Amino acid sequence: MSCAPRKSFQIVLPVLVCLLLTSIDTPTQAESPLERWDFKALSSPPKMRWESQEGPIHSLIYTGEPYQGHETEVFAFYASPSTLGKANGQTKFPGVVLIHGGGGTAFAEWAWLWANRGYAAIAMDLSGRRPIAPLYDAAGVPVNGQASRPQTRTRLEKGGPEQGGAEKFQCMDAEKTDDWPYHAVASCVRAHSLLRSFPEVDPSRTGVTGISWGGYTTCLVASVDSRFQAAVPVYGCGFLYEGESVQKPMIDALGDKREEWIAAYDPSKLLCHCQVPILFVNGTNDVHYPMDSYQKSFDVVPGPKQMRMEVKMPHSHPSGWAPQEIGLFIDSHCKNGAPLAQLGTPEVVDQAVHVPCSFTVPLKSAALHYTVDLGPRSKREWVTVAAEIKNGTIVAPRPPRDANTWFVTVVDERNAMSSTTIQFH
Repeated sequence: MSCAPRKSFQIVLPVLVCLLLTSIDTPTQAESPLERWDFKALSSPPKMRWESQEGPIHSLIYTGEPYQGHETEVFAFYASPSTLGKANGQTKFPGVVLIHGGGGTAFAEWAWLWANRGYAAIAMDLSGRRPIAPLYDAAGVPVNGQASRPQTRTRLEKGGPEQGGAEKFQCMDAEKTDDWPYHAVASCVRAHSLLRSFPEVDPSRTGVTGISWGGYTTCLVASVDSRFQAAVPVYGCGFLYEGESVQKPMIDALGDKREEWIAAYDPSKLLCHCQVPILFVNGTNDVHYPMDSYQKSFDVVPGPKQMRMEVKMPHSHPSGWAPQEIGLFIDSHCKNGAPLAQLGTPEVVDQAVHVPCSFTVPLKSAALHYTVDLGPRSKREWVTVAAEIKNGTIVAPRPPRDANTWFVTVVDERNAMSSTTIQFH
């Protein structure tokens, strides 16, 4: 089953929005946001050395961008089916770059998770630090949360910028190579280049996913580096300078540097160039990346895109890497896996909502989710109502007239969920 073809203006519209976003309230500058990074240089594998190749999760150091006039190095964990002893005769694997969120680091258990999915995974630290060596339980499985506390990490002798608010926002007076967002993107693109250079990695099958600030960074990285076949930002998005975003006060505090930061580092200015297939994953009540900013970020992407919106999805690293849809989406682009269901635009007809849907895995359920609450989005309550699946169309009850925000989801026989775009009234 398939959805009706999209009209041509639906494809052109994100490009027009992108042009407007990069011209309105933005100071004249010689370079576009993408040109801030020297992609040609970043696409070459950086120098690296193994710190440890013992055990299933290896440790390495690679060269980063200069910081405050000095050379830098970046720490990363690496794991693959072969390091886990689960290659089963395979010699080539798809790859994935894993981007931690604010306050996080390279997580050994995250690399392990993806290696068990059949990927060569690299998880780097973006704060100039090194986490403790991997800890395993009696069964040989990495201990969860082993590096979640900052006290478990040590500063690299040649570490780049820390990941505090000053490094992320109050950075526009210095050289761009002193900016945390600049370093974060460069370090991730370098990690991708390094990953692609490993003999056991198929460079034509790579994905990227990140959580919270890592989701923010994923939006930037997927826009800068078109070599990826799939990208999944979890929580993170653009338009951080407006609405209920908790980052807005810090951006407003930049004064005459505010517009410069937005033009350089807000994902809204880069996502409008993104052609990498992208899945946006978030929750309805996320205080860090509210739904309206999330939908606007989705709207400006001109390339293939999907959404997974969960009612009251928790916000944390473990919650951010838990949804199976992340792996299934990347699998569909890197391992010929069955894609997630694709939902079209909801249309209200009389007392029902109709949503066209295309899918390869049979659907098992559908639902309408809405809220009538006002006030901060992070505190609103939601109502879920069952919907019907009729010959490839989802038919849901019409939301109440006082519903101000709503969307429709479907769940397939894998229990994988897909969402429509978010509707605001």
